Amino acid sequence: MMSQTEQPATWRCGRFLFDWSKLTKPLVMGILNATPDSFSDGGRYRSTDDAIAHAHSMIADGVDIIDIGGESTRPGAEPVSLQEELDRVLPVIEALQGCGVALSIDTYKAQTMRHALHAGVDCVNDIWALRQVGAVDAVCESVDCGVVIMHMQRDPLTMQFNPEYQNVLVEVLEFLQAQAAGLELRGVASNRIAIDPGFGFGKSLEHNIEMLAQFQVFTKTRYPVLAGISRKSMLGKITGRESSERLAPSIAAALMAADRGAKIVRVHDVAQTVDALKVWEAVRYSSVL
Repeated sequence: MMSQTEQPATWRCGRFLFDWSKLTKPLVMGILNATPDSFSDGGRYRSTDDAIAHAHSMIADGVDIIDIGGESTRPGAEPVSLQEELDRVLPVIEALQGCGVALSIDTYKAQTMRHALHAGVDCVNDIWALRQVGAVDAVCESVDCGVVIMHMQRDPLTMQFNPEYQNVLVEVLEFLQAQAAGLELRGVASNRIAIDPGFGFGKSLEHNIEMLAQFQVFTKTRYPVLAGISRKSMLGKITGRESSERLAPSIAAALMAADRGAKIVRVHDVAQTVDALKVWEAVRYSSVL
């Protein structure tokens, strides 16, 4: 029997079974925003053809998972209708079937989850940690999809209005562990669950820096941890760079998370992140004394 902190040896992600004992660097999850208003690349891949072309570019660059989203969750973002979200993501999902990498749906809507899973995605990535009506049921209806549950204080419209914690590490960790335990009670196998502390989702710059500095607090749980820091505003506040100019700090943050035990990094810049992780991997596992 596994201990309370012993992680499963694998992560079941739909058609894919990732074996942590055989992986020497984090999985790279590439962001595919089929939206007009995402904070960093909104509108660039709004058409189905552009989104599919970008997905194939990420595959060529070595991506492991493609995370497809049809609704912006940037601070202050307005929600979109179910039909609009489906119209954005389903053609992309259907076109990418058989592409050779895992597909993820970035959504909090139960019906979008169901449609996407039926269309063939391997993972549900939910900023609401399956707290919306019907979301847990939608995931439980699948026998093998991966699940990424994220911490967010309040909601996208209000999350950055003076976020407060007594202890951000303790409160985020307790929330994620409770949500994951609830999923297991509903019958979701522990090796299907990953957690995400939610950088930039209801956190101040100081909260975000503390979470990255102490990221190993999250990686000592029973669940693999995803780090989603790419191009986030915290990097802009530190460097003074606009979102499109945050490649270097994004890679630095991904490597810091990898050093502290991240199993998945969610990024915009796949090729550069893959290359950086190859260098990190070579040095980390070097036999040179």
